[in-house]
Amino acid sequence: MTGRSFLMPNYAPPPVTCVRGEGSRLWDVDGKEYLDFLGGLAVTSLGHSHPAVAAAVAEQARTLLHVCNLFGTTVGPEVAETLDRLIGGPAGQIFFCNSGAEANECAIKLARKWGGGAGRGPKGHTRHGVVSTYGSFHGRTLAALAATGQPTKHEPFQPLPEGFRHVALGDVEAMDAAVDPSVVGAVLLEPIQGEGGVNVPPKGWFAEVRRICDERDVLLVLDEVQTGLGRTGRVLACDHEGIRPDGLTLGKALGGGLLPVSAFLAREDVMAQFTPGDHGSTFGGNPLSAAVGEAALKLLEREQLARRAHDQGEYLMAQLGKLNHPAITDIRGKGLLVGVEIDPKFASARLVCEGLMAEGILSKDTHGTVVRFAPPLVIEREQIDFAVAAVQRVLKSLESKAKVRETETV
Repeated sequence: MTGRSFLMPNYAPPPVTCVRGEGSRLWDVDGKEYLDFLGGLAVTSLGHSHPAVAAAVAEQARTLLHVCNLFGTTVGPEVAETLDRLIGGPAGQIFFCNSGAEANECAIKLARKWGGGAGRGPKGHTRHGVVSTYGSFHGRTLAALAATGQPTKHEPFQPLPEGFRHVALGDVEAMDAAVDPSVVGAVLLEPIQGEGGVNVPPKGWFAEVRRICDERDVLLVLDEVQTGLGRTGRVLACDHEGIRPDGLTLGKALGGGLLPVSAFLAREDVMAQFTPGDHGSTFGGNPLSAAVGEAALKLLEREQLARRAHDQGEYLMAQLGKLNHPAITDIRGKGLLVGVEIDPKFASARLVCEGLMAEGILSKDTHGTVVRFAPPLVIEREQIDFAVAAVQRVLKSLESKAKVRETETV
């Protein structure tokens, strides 16, 4: 190694270089062990290097890796059927792709074509508009970025695709005003804003959005790339509210922590707007990724990981609450997607995460004030206890340093 980086600097220099993972644990190049309380940004729901997923990869790799998607395979339809059953279908139809952003791009394209078809818009106009929320995150490709409700992320890449509107999360009146049926074809929402700071909308808000969409013949598309497949204690986070979307994007955990696998699901009449040639993905739904997806879904079901996420998540939030530290102003989330709000007068969330990393806990700071936890769904109670004790030690250390600074300035 020359010391020079040959990688694009789209991320800050990594503070830890990982070489091995098992379950909820990671090891770096120096042999130091960490508890992964970020789960690869909610990707490694099954834990690292799950043997059943690794076996599925090995078996499929010896059988069939890839064919042009102009031809069929047996594994693609199988995983589609399993997914439909697991989410309590009928999902309608499914398009497999590689990343959450790619799934959301597909959803936006389809919403635009749907909004322009069958005379849905006024004469001479199409209903190509998409409404999402401030604080949301839908990906970094251009249309997904335009849907993302974070203006600071938009500025370097203007002009972005037009037709996107944003409203405050949980604001029924704002949503009602934004969904103009003459120009809006879809509403795109995260059930819980993950990257935005683990923001949970008020109970009943999604039912109101569902009503607005139904009344105006507008599609409701839910981005469950991070919240789906057990993360929040239900198979889908929207199950907490008892609503069904017209379209759904999934990713992250669908790849079993081994391969990039994502999907867009929609009602059959909506998906029928796409005709051959309208959309595609060279690697989407290839036999290897389909086999991994099938293995991941079967494990999610067999090991009842959604129920486990619910139980372990409640335990994690309860134990964090018992710390009763004045630096913690809020603890929120569902299942094993948890945000801990840190009082900025006490310390930044980044400082807390850096302290946790020194203690052997990997987490992520979000928007300066939130520490985000998304550990594997197989996390053990003892590991949760270890992590919470580390949080307590870090906060106590930062408190001591703050008192020293106050003394020095007097």
